[in-house]
Amino acid sequence: MTSPIRLGKNRVAMKIDAAMMQAALDEVPGTARELERQGYDGILSFEGQHDPFLPLALAATTTERAELITGIAIAFARNPMVVSYMANDLQIISKGRFTLGLGSQIRPHIEKRFSETWSRPNARMREFIQAVRAIWRAWNEGERLQFRGEFYTHTLMAPFFNPGPNPYGLPKIALAGFGPGMIRVAGEVADSWLVHPLHTPSYAREVALPALDEGAEKGGRDRSAIEVSAQVITMVGETDEQLERARQGARMQMSFYGSTPAYKVMLDHHGWGDLQPELNRMSKEGKWAEMGALISDEMVDAIGICGRPSEVGHRLRERNEFAQRTTMILYNEAGPDAVQDIVRDLHRA
Repeated sequence: MTSPIRLGKNRVAMKIDAAMMQAALDEVPGTARELERQGYDGILSFEGQHDPFLPLALAATTTERAELITGIAIAFARNPMVVSYMANDLQIISKGRFTLGLGSQIRPHIEKRFSETWSRPNARMREFIQAVRAIWRAWNEGERLQFRGEFYTHTLMAPFFNPGPNPYGLPKIALAGFGPGMIRVAGEVADSWLVHPLHTPSYAREVALPALDEGAEKGGRDRSAIEVSAQVITMVGETDEQLERARQGARMQMSFYGSTPAYKVMLDHHGWGDLQPELNRMSKEGKWAEMGALISDEMVDAIGICGRPSEVGHRLRERNEFAQRTTMILYNEAGPDAVQDIVRDLHRA
């Protein structure tokens, strides 16, 4: 786990990460440089309009300090050998700053978008990570590659294809898990757990963290060695009008997430489960613009953080007391300087 920032006796500063959302790849180097200048500790690239690995290769060329994290790369769209090479290369390019963040996605995307196999996702993800670690051991420790699992088999590694030991050590592996089953896998085999933006502190404390503890126990691991990284939808504005615009954007994102059946478990936890089938129906009818209206103020405030720049840092720290680091999924109507102030507040809290 990444060492925490110590501020004094019994005080640890929360690490704060940025989600890099650019549509244009040629903007990535400049954006990454600016995010590091603003004080972010890490930069996440997600699987959206681009492959998640390539933007981080670009970001590595213009940053020196920030950790670079796939948040997330879809494991089941790939195989362990391909991912092992990509992560190893990015660890070298970034001089040891890369974290391999993995996630499963949901069945329709795996089967209909990527034309890959979906089955027993928790067991498959556990084995995927175990296979990656076996491949890295073959490269770094000279161990013969003899990984034979239920889903993946890797038994061939000729010297010509072996990059050898990574001079910067092994990348860390983070796993995104939403339901208790996948969170247990994170506790069992990953270095950190990536918390999905559609969560509440109540869901994290009462459902997710107990599952993480169970996974760590099953894996014979020290739970304190597993980093928790919470992604939080963060709405920022200087005026009431700006805050309302930020909230409208957040409602759209929450409604998109809420339409997914796999995320109903969190809605059920709060008694909002009946909303999920309705959002799902509207999404299939293409009513994306109307879906946000179904997200109540209560839901917005339970899931996200909303406030003026001087308030947000304190509220994020209080909300995420269960996490070592936070990623702001930012709806910022107050301007770029506000972000720098929030990051500074979190570092000195």
